[in-house]
Amino acid sequence: MADVILSQSIRNNLLSLQSTADMMSTAQNRLATGKKVNSALDDPRNFFVASGLNNRGKDLSRLLDDMTQGTKVLDAADKGITALQKLVESAQATVRQAQQSALSTTPTQVTSTTVGLTRSTLLTSAALGQNDATDIINLRVGSGSSATNVAFTVTATTTLGDLIDAINVGTNGRATASLDAGGAFEINSSTGEALAITLTDTSNTHVNTTTTLLGAGSTASVAASATTYSSTRASLEAQYTSLLTQMTQLSKDAGYNGTNLLAGNNLKVVFNEKGTAFLTIAGVTLDSAGLGLNAPTTGDFQVDANLSNLETALASASSTLRSQASTFGSNLSVVQNRLDFTKGLINALTTGADALVLADTNEEGANLLALQTRQQLSQTALSLSNQAQQGVLRLFS
Repeated sequence: MADVILSQSIRNNLLSLQSTADMMSTAQNRLATGKKVNSALDDPRNFFVASGLNNRGKDLSRLLDDMTQGTKVLDAADKGITALQKLVESAQATVRQAQQSALSTTPTQVTSTTVGLTRSTLLTSAALGQNDATDIINLRVGSGSSATNVAFTVTATTTLGDLIDAINVGTNGRATASLDAGGAFEINSSTGEALAITLTDTSNTHVNTTTTLLGAGSTASVAASATTYSSTRASLEAQYTSLLTQMTQLSKDAGYNGTNLLAGNNLKVVFNEKGTAFLTIAGVTLDSAGLGLNAPTTGDFQVDANLSNLETALASASSTLRSQASTFGSNLSVVQNRLDFTKGLINALTTGADALVLADTNEEGANLLALQTRQQLSQTALSLSNQAQQGVLRLFS
């Protein structure tokens, strides 16, 4: 089939229509997507630069989530410190109340007349009356059916420290044995009950079952010396011990998402996509022991000097909490600052990428309108060219 021969004017008009149609398609695509660069074919340089900026923005967006979680961990720790501070203040009030509580005189203590003793002093030594092996030292706390009795069997190697430990364990807190500053052996009733110490003479070498454990002239039933005791202080001591338990439990519950800065866990917050910028926040142990607050020994609240020591320890604990709160607050400020900076940087990256690929919809709309007008003019010109050729044909009809 022979090729159709078109005149120059018709061919020019057809080419113009095709070009206009292509440009209209491009303008319509830009208006539909909002982008002037939709692929590397549109503008390789802008496309790849914008892709790099957007990818970095996405990486930083993921870090934003980690930074936000980091601020929550710090917030949980701060709330824990605030609650601990309140418990410390309650403990301080308890100690002050105990200091204001009056003591009453009650025979609740026996003390040896021999001084300079140590825990390693043998019970069979002359300093403790040369008790014989197999003799039994008996301690009774209280009286009647409610009394607590501790029977300790002497051997050739048992020491005063062994007897002290046996009394402290065996009386279940009703009495405590210890050595005073001068090395005198003493037993205190922490509940204000009478004490009696005797010897079961299995070796039959002592007379009338007397014991010289507490010094020369000690008899089968040792009269307790006068000391002081307050049931109110004993009750407050139990409250104080309970508060220490609450401090320990609270510090263990101050974690967030598995990280507890008050239980010694560290927190690492990463600030950039390469991991080269970060902040490591060191955790601390702020249970009662970590605050330097040890549970009192039964009867400690009965001694004013012990209460003064507790008051000093609580003041130190309060200072520790304030200092740690300040440290965590400084760390939170750093993380929050980087969080705000990263948000601004992501916005800059996104805006920069958009500037490279987004289309100006107003401009594209005007272009499309102009192209539609050009298309109509081209169609009119093509129609005129056809009419001119038809006029030539009519000359031969």
